[in-house]
Amino acid sequence: MSDIGFRVLTQLGDSTSVRSKDGRRPLARVGQIQTPHGTIETPAFIPVGTKATVKSVLPEAMSDLGAQAVLANAYHLYLQPGPDIVEAAGGVGKFMSWPGPTFTDSGGFQVMSLGVGFKKVLAMDATTVRSDDVIAAGKERLAHVDDDGVTFKSHLDGSLHRFTPEISMQVQHQIGADIIFAFDECTTLLNTRKYQEMSLERTQAWARRCVSEHQRLTQENPNKPRQMLLGVVQGAQYEDLRRLAARGLAELDFDGFGIGGALEKENLGTIVRWVCEELPDDKPRHLLGISEPDDLFTAIENGADTFDCVTPSRVGRNAAVYRPDGRFNVTRAENRRDFSPIDPDCDCYTCANYTRAYLHHVFRAKEMVANTLATIHNERFIVRLVDQIRDSIDDGTFYSFRDNFLARYYGS
Repeated sequence: MSDIGFRVLTQLGDSTSVRSKDGRRPLARVGQIQTPHGTIETPAFIPVGTKATVKSVLPEAMSDLGAQAVLANAYHLYLQPGPDIVEAAGGVGKFMSWPGPTFTDSGGFQVMSLGVGFKKVLAMDATTVRSDDVIAAGKERLAHVDDDGVTFKSHLDGSLHRFTPEISMQVQHQIGADIIFAFDECTTLLNTRKYQEMSLERTQAWARRCVSEHQRLTQENPNKPRQMLLGVVQGAQYEDLRRLAARGLAELDFDGFGIGGALEKENLGTIVRWVCEELPDDKPRHLLGISEPDDLFTAIENGADTFDCVTPSRVGRNAAVYRPDGRFNVTRAENRRDFSPIDPDCDCYTCANYTRAYLHHVFRAKEMVANTLATIHNERFIVRLVDQIRDSIDDGTFYSFRDNFLARYYGS
């Protein structure tokens, strides 16, 4: 392989005898993404370090728990401390003392979600009346989209800023992650079909501009490590729009693809399949913003290679921890005198050294170490699960592993 790139090592659907329950050939595969800072074995879960840190956890701990890469957010690093500072530090990896591969998303999701008042998620209820102008109830519009880009107010201090495809590329080149994303418009399920069509054309035009600017910046900085640029497939829950978007991006000079946009959980696998059936097999596919176990199995079966999500760390900071029998809250009364680990079969630092009773105590006492210990366990649980899924594809046991794991995890 060259200094960057992707190759497929194993495909679950190579054998004609392998079929999913609905008779379709699975698209699950094992591969490798080569970056200047190391190889990512896929499928892989990429923990989120929004502001160049996974909240409450040292980079060394993330490495110890098996994380292969981390994802930071261009929008947040642009606002604080500024991409020029990250660049002066030697790039986001050196800035945060992370030696492995890094991702940055383009900031498009944050511009839109914060800009319309939905904060961490876009409206997910598709039954609500559709509109071309979506805004959360009681919120002020902080982002205004036009064909050239987005003007938005900072959620930190209200200052006015402008993102265009070119600016997003410039910011992400300064931040210096190994894998970056094209700037896209992230719509909601509340937008009309007409608006989704218009937005898709806009995102396609922005994609072409991102490719052009990325190539220009790469040529201007030949001594910097080469960055992989991923185009983002939008189209909400419309099959024709998703396939159209994927085909359009596949024609451009992208190194891989992201699958984004708001969608309902029950449609996740179908939408990922629509997209992956249109995308080239020799480039990686990153599904933005998922980490629930059933979603991971569904997405991998339908062709996704990597994933990122803040959920493991966020719920951990709220005392929710994972175990093979499902997620539970460690502050519940029955854990007060329980001197067993969260999961006796887990190999993380937390489970090897601390009890449920101790976590119950430090959460109740509002000690900061509680967030650290719960996050280490949760991130390890999801990272390890995706590693196990990768192994099951390799040895042909994907379906039995999936069925057994999910039956136990959601059985209670």
